[in-house]
Amino acid sequence: MMTAFLSQYWLSSILTANLEIIYMCVACQTSLDTAKMDAFGERVVDIFNQASLGLMISIGYRTGLFEAMKRLESSTSHEIAAIAKLDERYVREWLGAMTTGGIVDSEDGKTFQLPPAHAAMLTEDGEGECLAHLMQYIGLMGGVEDKIVDCFRHGGGVPYSEYPRFHEVMADDSRQSVVSTLLEHILPLSPGLILALKNGIRVLDVGCGRGYALRLLAEEFPKSEFVGYDLSAEAIDFAKAAAVREGLENIVFEERDLSSFDKDAPQEAFDLVTAFDAIHDQARPDHVLSGINRTLKPDGVFLMQDIGADSNIAANKKHPIGPLLYTISCMHCMTVSLAQGGLGVGAMWGEQLTKEYLCHAGFESVERHKLDHDIQNFYYIVRRVAA
Repeated sequence: MMTAFLSQYWLSSILTANLEIIYMCVACQTSLDTAKMDAFGERVVDIFNQASLGLMISIGYRTGLFEAMKRLESSTSHEIAAIAKLDERYVREWLGAMTTGGIVDSEDGKTFQLPPAHAAMLTEDGEGECLAHLMQYIGLMGGVEDKIVDCFRHGGGVPYSEYPRFHEVMADDSRQSVVSTLLEHILPLSPGLILALKNGIRVLDVGCGRGYALRLLAEEFPKSEFVGYDLSAEAIDFAKAAAVREGLENIVFEERDLSSFDKDAPQEAFDLVTAFDAIHDQARPDHVLSGINRTLKPDGVFLMQDIGADSNIAANKKHPIGPLLYTISCMHCMTVSLAQGGLGVGAMWGEQLTKEYLCHAGFESVERHKLDHDIQNFYYIVRRVAA
């Protein structure tokens, strides 16, 4: 019995010694690299600064300050405020952020100028592509941070009603990323589609929002008939009023929940169905896609724009706006779906999962396209039957 005890003691001692050696090795391997720590600390400070600039760029875009400064030579805060019809004290503090952030030039701290190259990227009628409107998402997402934190702890989601400016911001985004290139770049992805629209076909836009894209099509192709569905009463009311103002008689907008679209979609009713940045937000994207398959005519086309990404997180590390898109997904796209008891696939569901959903919905032909002007989206040309 003593021998057995000594054997167990000896074995225990050996194991303890080995564990101590392992712990020491792990400690050696995980010792802090001070250079990396300092570099990361600098990066965190830079993130803090850049996030702050994002908010101020949003303010500059929304208040028209960039538009005002684009037309001015070097000017004082009083002169800029007068042109923009804004309060000078706020404009002066805003100029502080813009100057220290390298957006606005100032040599003496009394006069300020927006460089032409910066104005081209911060105003809508500049020679470059305006990016300032995207900064509105920062404030929009920040407004629901407390509710998102609660969802992290308890699950569930944040409903659309908590985002009062969402459709306004999305309309800005859509006008610049989709509407401005719809006729010249997007429609030609499907050969023969423009000719069919000219001759007259029936078109459905799923998740139409305020209807900017659909209203453009209705004006451009008066022989075709257009229908827009959206869950938001506010967006549909806006779209209806705009269509009346524009004298469009070949377009109808309808407030509609598409969660059961797989069962109640009108059968083979449309020649073309479009969805611009809308499918991943749905409570049941699988039901919506099945409904689109059901409502398309046999030779119809489904034109779908959605976020351009890989379904694997690690594969998106070099995505030019990956952190932004995952943030918007977490704080809007995914959570509004979960708030409806939905699947919550999120904006970054990626190409592979998108194609999987399309296949399960019954589509046999899926082409994925990327346009040079658009770093954010993929464009899918989808048909019920393979050619």
